[in-house]
Amino acid sequence: MDFSITEEQKLIVETALRFVEEELYPYEEEVEKSDKVSRELGEQIKRKSLELGLYAANMPEEVGGGGLDTLSMCMLDRALGRASMALNYIVYRPSNVLQACVGDQREQYLYPACRGERVDCFAMTEPGAGSDVRGMKTFAKRDGSDFVINGVKHFISHVDWADFIILMAATGEEDSARGKRKKITTFLVDKDTPGLTVRPGYSNVSHRGYHNFILEFDDCRVPETAVLGEVDKGFDVANDWLGATRLQVASLCLGRCDRAMELSLDWAVNREQFGQKISKFQGVSFKLADMQTKLKAAELLTYEAAWKYDNGTMSDMDAAMSKLSATEALAYIADEAIQIHGGMGVMSELPLERIWRDARIERIWEGTSEIQRHIISRSLLRPLGG
Repeated sequence: MDFSITEEQKLIVETALRFVEEELYPYEEEVEKSDKVSRELGEQIKRKSLELGLYAANMPEEVGGGGLDTLSMCMLDRALGRASMALNYIVYRPSNVLQACVGDQREQYLYPACRGERVDCFAMTEPGAGSDVRGMKTFAKRDGSDFVINGVKHFISHVDWADFIILMAATGEEDSARGKRKKITTFLVDKDTPGLTVRPGYSNVSHRGYHNFILEFDDCRVPETAVLGEVDKGFDVANDWLGATRLQVASLCLGRCDRAMELSLDWAVNREQFGQKISKFQGVSFKLADMQTKLKAAELLTYEAAWKYDNGTMSDMDAAMSKLSATEALAYIADEAIQIHGGMGVMSELPLERIWRDARIERIWEGTSEIQRHIISRSLLRPLGG
């Protein structure tokens, strides 16, 4: 097994790290205090990321993207993840499901997304349907050559920057071993479509400046050409998105782990108490050892899953183990980093308290830790009849 990385991957990481340090870090405090990213700053970050080839790097070259493989994207996201989510997300990675666009959909959504002209957001979660996706109540009813959509989505991220929505809605029911279950269809819905209302979401502890919104659909009419993929087969396109997104979440968490580790190591070798560097105390040095071990384990699981994705062999369990290990490693490392820093760890002068707050959402969105454990255990037990 070859664990080496290519010269191209090294260059990608070096470029991204310079970009983060020069173009993102200087604005973190501003975003934390204002809870927003100004349009001017957003356009500045987007322009520079386009110039460096970091924007839409996850999409194939033939549709205007950077053409990076999944493993390289994980390395890029890890570098970008060191900075505030509100800032690093502007270095846009279009949803993988847009590759399912056909015909005019490519001209209207896919190509503009890769060129930096349009941005998507993904709407799946509802007030009564979080982990239970099949429990969604938003319904798209066929009416001639159109679909009429009614329902509510919430916790929908970065709608303020989006131009269109990748929407998952029920379009019928079918029998299953557990009774009736919803058929799901994926739609492309422009944000200015009549019948769609965007409302501010909820204030939360994580990711200041990166907002969530509520989407209300009231007889929102879209043409059948808005269907992405096939009617009633929304999960066929969504499953690819979920796997890639879980790897992205894991990679972003690795980046924050890296930053917390660096701050902790620097503090440990420079801070003195009782006449010696605190790195000499096992209470500190053993924490660092455990932090690094958890980080390395999460890295290996994530990179292996990405390598498998590129080779067409990644399983749901691989993606789940990646997200579970990285998000829980971040929670542990952020907390221990604060403990090592003592009182300074929770002060806003350092980014640790932000990393600690931001870590909390990672074990919830894109599939809770409990859902990831369910996927892993199911994958282990089903072949044995369990």
